[in-house]
Amino acid sequence: MIVRIHMKPKDMTQVALMAALLCLAGPMTIAIGPIPLSLATFAVYLAGAILGSRRGALAVGLYLVIGIVGVPVFSGFSGGFQKLAGVTGGYLIGYLPCAFLTGLGMEKAAENRRLFLPLMMLTGTVTLYTIGTFWFMLQTGNSLLPALSLCVVPFLPGDAIKIAAATLLSVPVRRALSHARAL
Repeated sequence: MIVRIHMKPKDMTQVALMAALLCLAGPMTIAIGPIPLSLATFAVYLAGAILGSRRGALAVGLYLVIGIVGVPVFSGFSGGFQKLAGVTGGYLIGYLPCAFLTGLGMEKAAENRRLFLPLMMLTGTVTLYTIGTFWFMLQTGNSLLPALSLCVVPFLPGDAIKIAAATLLSVPVRRALSHARAL
């Protein structure tokens, strides 16, 4: 079955630009254990918040496909399917629901975005961590508490900062894009 996605050229351009931002942010990492600290989650938050749920997830999906085919856009300038199959693969897959849920936060909270949007980013992050940590546990044989101490706890302060920054940045950017669409 062939799935057809009908998008305007402006929407395709925005999805491609957000995927490109992810390709730039993803490789920039700091090794702090088995899971590197990356700016990719910040770009995922922006993708969902600026583009909305479906287009944000599409941008993340495009980023994943680019990395899976071997372009070095994942952490540490790596790429290929083996990265997806490795210990960090669940976190990469978790970017999809994170962007989607963040986008829902932007779409559903017309009046109170600065409150509801970060809550949906947090919900997306919990989903991301659930998928990624479960996959990490399967790959390494670690139990839950050691996996959480390695893969979640060190990242919480940074994710809080990324959520705050993405919220502050995405609301005016989305507003400007919607005004540009009206022209």
